[in-house]
Amino acid sequence: MKNLNIIKIGGNVIDNSENLYHFLKDFTALDGYKILVHGGGKVATQLAETLGIETQLVDGRRITDIETLRVVTMVYGGLINKNIVAQLQRFGTNAIGLTGADGNFIRTKKRPVKTIDYGFVGDIDEKSIDSKALSKLMEAGFAPVFCALTHDGEGQLLNTNADTIASALAVALSDLFETTLIYCFEKKGVLMDINDDDSIIRDINPARYEELKKRQIIHSGMLPKLDNAFTAIRCGVKAVVIGHSNDLGELKQNKPFGTRLSKNI
Repeated sequence: MKNLNIIKIGGNVIDNSENLYHFLKDFTALDGYKILVHGGGKVATQLAETLGIETQLVDGRRITDIETLRVVTMVYGGLINKNIVAQLQRFGTNAIGLTGADGNFIRTKKRPVKTIDYGFVGDIDEKSIDSKALSKLMEAGFAPVFCALTHDGEGQLLNTNADTIASALAVALSDLFETTLIYCFEKKGVLMDINDDDSIIRDINPARYEELKKRQIIHSGMLPKLDNAFTAIRCGVKAVVIGHSNDLGELKQNKPFGTRLSKNI
């Protein structure tokens, strides 16, 4: 079974041209099949402000009305996605920029209204990803670059969380590849001491995760990230790695990179 790296990047990479340049260079250097997933919320918020469109967030989730959907489509699917693709071509990666609607790769369902109406937001289920079609694209030599947009199959684009897309891609493709899911964020990994950037916990298995939660070393905002990571591992993903985008090159050099979550240490 061939190896596949699925890497999700956030604002700390996208919003800094120098960081993005070095990250994409390191991404190109990685061997084997690879997929890049990105959002771009900060840029979308800035454009919305320029256009006089109010941004509404609930627990960090964007309320996506029709005007906001137009903005995120322009930013995610256009400005950011095509800039990344152009730079990857420069480095020699034959990237292809995609929304979930392209190739019908990711079909989602509009989030039902409960206590909050999130608007045009898509929820992923186990049937959302067309893994076979996506594998053919990669086998043809392309590196897919997915933005945080999907579709419902009825002609409607939907704003969809990029972390969730990356995880769903990893799970769906784990039947066809040895899949590693990599989240690049603003820390070097999961830390023993939040104030010490060098106190990286290199490896966590389910038993150690429970221990670290009991000791309150892992808490708050890291809990949903790691819960989702271990759910992906239970569903067939080989490992989930959390680290800083600046350090991605360590993978190519077989040096320790970030925190590795897996069934066994």
